[in-house]
Amino acid sequence: MHRTARLALRVTAGQRRRCFGLLRSAGDVWACALEVNAWRRRRRDVPLVGYQELCRELTASGPVTFAELDSTGARSVMRRFSDAWFAAAKRRSRGDMLAGFPRRRRGLVPVRWYHGTFNLDGRRVRIPTARGTAGLSVRLAREVPYPVEQVRSITLVCEGGRLFLDVTAEVPVTV
Repeated sequence: MHRTARLALRVTAGQRRRCFGLLRSAGDVWACALEVNAWRRRRRDVPLVGYQELCRELTASGPVTFAELDSTGARSVMRRFSDAWFAAAKRRSRGDMLAGFPRRRRGLVPVRWYHGTFNLDGRRVRIPTARGTAGLSVRLAREVPYPVEQVRSITLVCEGGRLFLDVTAEVPVTV
């Protein structure tokens, strides 16, 4: 079973700027997926919505296209976009014509990194960034409530102008 804890970040002004830069870059990835599909819709082509197709398009764009956002973070945005599109398609197939496909740009989009791509050491987290940029190490406001070996992913989010890290861990089910 997976559990998620939301932990506030204690960051310097420079770290805050870089974290918001990552979230803005994720918003750019989302907007890019929308723009590509708008072009395809105008040409009456099939939309580009599958996760693998979107990742191929992302890879073709080249490295460091989205500032400091690394490829793992950009792929997490593509996964979110693909899931939103298929959820709307499923609702529409069930007869809900009010279900809308993703068409709105977002300024800040949450970014997720999976096990093995980040480093968690006590209250310090090293968030991966694009190749050729300095690593980003941030401090958590409190200890992670799960053992480090059970942590499976972290998600950088902004809520109410504050930065948080959602830490997801796989915890054993107690009987």
